Amino acid sequence: MAKVKPFRGIRPPKQFIEEVASRPYDVLNSEEARKEAEGNPKSLYHIIKPEIDFEPGTDEHDPKVYDKAVENFRAFRSNGWLVQDDEDHYYIYAQTMDGRTQYGIVIAADVKDYVNGVIKKHELTRRDKEDDRMKHVKVNNANIEPVFFAFPDNEVLEGVIRKVAAGEPEYDFVAPDGFGHHFWVVDDDELTATITEEFAKMPHLYIADGHHRSAAAARVGLEKAESDAGHTGEEEYNYFLAVAFPASHLRIIDYNRVVRDLNGLSEEEFLKRLENDFAVEDKGTEIYRPDRLHNFSLYLGGRWYSLTPLEGRYNDADPIGVLDVTISSDLILRDILGITDLRSDKRIDFVGGIRGLGELKARVDSGEMKVALALYPVSMKQLMDIADTGNIMPPKTTWFEPKLRSGLVIHELV
Repeated sequence: MAKVKPFRGIRPPKQFIEEVASRPYDVLNSEEARKEAEGNPKSLYHIIKPEIDFEPGTDEHDPKVYDKAVENFRAFRSNGWLVQDDEDHYYIYAQTMDGRTQYGIVIAADVKDYVNGVIKKHELTRRDKEDDRMKHVKVNNANIEPVFFAFPDNEVLEGVIRKVAAGEPEYDFVAPDGFGHHFWVVDDDELTATITEEFAKMPHLYIADGHHRSAAAARVGLEKAESDAGHTGEEEYNYFLAVAFPASHLRIIDYNRVVRDLNGLSEEEFLKRLENDFAVEDKGTEIYRPDRLHNFSLYLGGRWYSLTPLEGRYNDADPIGVLDVTISSDLILRDILGITDLRSDKRIDFVGGIRGLGELKARVDSGEMKVALALYPVSMKQLMDIADTGNIMPPKTTWFEPKLRSGLVIHELV
């Protein structure tokens, strides 16, 4: 059963929240972060992407960059831009996108739950990315950015959320990307106890986004436990920062592919090869979006095509094989285009659906890419079923939007 706890959050005073809060470290590059933080010394990018404080081109993994993160984190606290709460709290964090609001509970999650599989994952992690975040957590002795969790719908916790969110929010702002962010402190002891008790009834929590942050936080916690002669299991380093949302609140959007070449085929030969496994329908020059599972959109040579797999081309009984990302990876990317490793092949790139299918068209029309493939998004049920069966989704399967805003609250490991 899941073990969670409240914690003494480190967070900005209300008047600084919009200056401090930032996008997550992994959704933009160093130059984009440098531009967004320009003229704003309070931007969290100075802590989560501290290479922006050095000359452009500085290696973000240079030891001096990690040292700068620590220096900046200390400066933020000494300047009063980040202040620690006096007592342990849970927090409610809501996000609004396109008129729709989703509500989550900010928790400290148990490292042992991650290790023992109570916290379920659906993606593989890369060791180099784990190492990077592990160093960042260790040097700052804090989880600066949260992990994004989902949990099975729970009416009691929905009631807690409704009660807290009926009050005045601590933070309430619209970020530059147009998404709204709303944040409340849970300062009622009875509601706090209820949150702990309800999570304790759940057999599993699910990582929606942030697999590398979770793995890194767990590694730091285990390392600290091993080196602590007086370890009890209740120390703050045994927990890491997460925002947990009821599954029904969340929406997964499409995660699409663009490929640089046709593996030596002409456009006509490529389309002919597709007909071996798909019903191919020319949709013309207007953008075509997949409208159901097992339907794909292809953009090639200025035209959009609908692709529907022929009977027998996938196995409905296989929780991984039935995924559209698997069908397209096997029948198109591997069998026709010769792309076997989505993690390392430089011929392929991935485009989050938040950018729209127009982004796919633009990258092909520019000549940078030769062909684009749009997929129908997976569902939360598919994600949870795969995690429950111990399976791992193929790379670049899920894209959650809106992303959690970083800097609303930080969890210190002491």
